[in-house]
Amino acid sequence: MSLNSLNLDTACYIVHGTNFQVSKRYTVLEQVGQGAYGIVCAAQDEETQESVAVKKIENAFEHITFTKRTLRELRILRHLQHENLIDVRNIFLAGSKDDFEDIYVISELMETDLASILKSTQPLTDDHCQFFLYQILRGMKYVHSAQVIHRDLKPRNLLVNGNCDLKICDFGLARVSFSKEFQTCPMTEYVCTRWYRAPEVLCSWVDYTTAIDIWSIGCIFAEMLERKPLFPGHNTQHQLQSIISFLGKPSAEELNKIKNEKCRRFIESLPATTAQSLQEVFPNANPSAMEFLSATLRFDPEQRVAVTEALTLSYVSQLYCPEDEPVRGPLDTSDFEFERRKINIKALREELWLEVLHYYPEQPVA
Repeated sequence: MSLNSLNLDTACYIVHGTNFQVSKRYTVLEQVGQGAYGIVCAAQDEETQESVAVKKIENAFEHITFTKRTLRELRILRHLQHENLIDVRNIFLAGSKDDFEDIYVISELMETDLASILKSTQPLTDDHCQFFLYQILRGMKYVHSAQVIHRDLKPRNLLVNGNCDLKICDFGLARVSFSKEFQTCPMTEYVCTRWYRAPEVLCSWVDYTTAIDIWSIGCIFAEMLERKPLFPGHNTQHQLQSIISFLGKPSAEELNKIKNEKCRRFIESLPATTAQSLQEVFPNANPSAMEFLSATLRFDPEQRVAVTEALTLSYVSQLYCPEDEPVRGPLDTSDFEFERRKINIKALREELWLEVLHYYPEQPVA
């Protein structure tokens, strides 16, 4: 007989008008965040006495794109376990397999995020910047070793605790690398917040690599140094103009790599410019910080430093410790078949149900 419900003993809490129907294992304390997906509350795990975060993903089946994003993130995070990535400790849902609409995700409770810190008046020393940057690189070394591209690295997706521990979150836009002959649907421009988008994403390249994450890390690091975004573009064209006025106009060789003719013509129409002096843009920064920015903020993705090399650059060299920087093999792409075949909501509901059951090994799958 098929399992149709988790049969959890639940309690209801009303949080800012939203109903939280959670397992009695967790006592909901207060709201700590809100996003497009729903609400995050701080709670206490009564079994372990630990503080945790409970994220309610509301109306998970309202739109197929959102459903796939939810499944993608939960599946990736189950496979990727690392000190600098947010962990998923439990998932539960109220209702039956055939009618549940909301999903509750339990993870460790983090105090804030890098975006909030950068907007605050809290001092950020060079040591802080080094430690935050090192942890981002350490986490992404692991992610890239799994042949996963995050695609949405930005300060808001970097969670931080009072002791400066940093964890990368929000893998909803991530991509798992399939072999070339079985590629997923073409990668689109609509990834990551515009200010952190790599030039090749803005130029609508059909395919791109882990180098887009390296660009985002360079943008995040520049923002740490100046406490303001480096490229706060208003739209795609303005974003490209901001990048080119900073880096200088791309060479003919670089322009030839842009397959999108409209984008290439737009860049060719811009006046010739040379790169700005990093020392002038960041007058108070550590000289080794300039080396890092120069290695990551390159127009041509093939010229950008890989994450493994970025960790050896002098800015983070004091923290670099390859023996304590775990890597892993590529993710098994069979778990991500839903990415490259036509799939309907009913099939995604089944996939999400099976994903939840991974956290209840005592329950029979069928």
